Amino acid sequence: MHHHHNHAHESHNGLRSAFFINLVFAVIELVGGLYTNSMAILSDALHDLGDVLSLGIAWYFEKLSKGGRSERYTYGLRRFSLLGALINGIILIVGSIIILYHAIPRVMDPQQPDLDGMLILAILGVIFNGWAIFKIRAGRSLNERMAEMHLWEDVLGWVAVLVGAIVMRFVDAPVIDPLLSMGIAAFILFNVFRKLKSAFLVLLQGTPEHIASKELKQAITAFEEVIDLHDCHIWSMDGDYAILTLHLVLNGEHTLQTQAKLKERVRKIAHEHGINHVTIEFEGEGEHCEFNDC
Repeated sequence: MHHHHNHAHESHNGLRSAFFINLVFAVIELVGGLYTNSMAILSDALHDLGDVLSLGIAWYFEKLSKGGRSERYTYGLRRFSLLGALINGIILIVGSIIILYHAIPRVMDPQQPDLDGMLILAILGVIFNGWAIFKIRAGRSLNERMAEMHLWEDVLGWVAVLVGAIVMRFVDAPVIDPLLSMGIAAFILFNVFRKLKSAFLVLLQGTPEHIASKELKQAITAFEEVIDLHDCHIWSMDGDYAILTLHLVLNGEHTLQTQAKLKERVRKIAHEHGINHVTIEFEGEGEHCEFNDC
């Protein structure tokens, strides 16, 4: 419990730090983009402002998600983390479409940007976003991973701007600037849809990708007391915290003490497979079960 509390505290502080780091840099970038007349920088500035909003939402929802259980919310508020991830994904998609809308016309009519300004801002971009990644690198929830993805894309985007500025110093090809902008937007869209797929898997209570469910079932049914396993459900609250419920059919008569020891062994196996919360129901051989679909 102490370790989990520390993780929650670090998640909250990490997202808060990343929010303020990005806010400062987004303002610098917006001014710099206007000064250098770089479409790639202005596009990334718009994307970074979206990141600031995303990080603010991630910070807020991550803080809410640490709320404990209540009469109304019996599993706690972990799903707020998932909500933050979904909202952030939508923000990234909208931002990328806006970037493409403004960048495509510039391919037909490219304008030469200020290369010195591009170089300075690109170096600052790598430093600021790298610093923000360092602050949230320990995050495990889908919300934190989505926020970290924003920042990694920013770092890669700035590396691309840096390379583009160096190339344009030797080659008169201002079209590189909007092409870089379009490439960054396309890369963002590809990764966002991949992350949203993971978010919808959690939302629809699918089996988490990191859980080897077949191996887990085989390990549990290998116990000599267990004849069969059914009504098995594995899902995640936020992409990190996994839950397992299942019915075990036992052979013969078993005392409460024997059942308690078996539960401990099943929970140990489940925890080794990445399950955080386990609910087990025992049934006797031949006992009717309302559900038998697993």
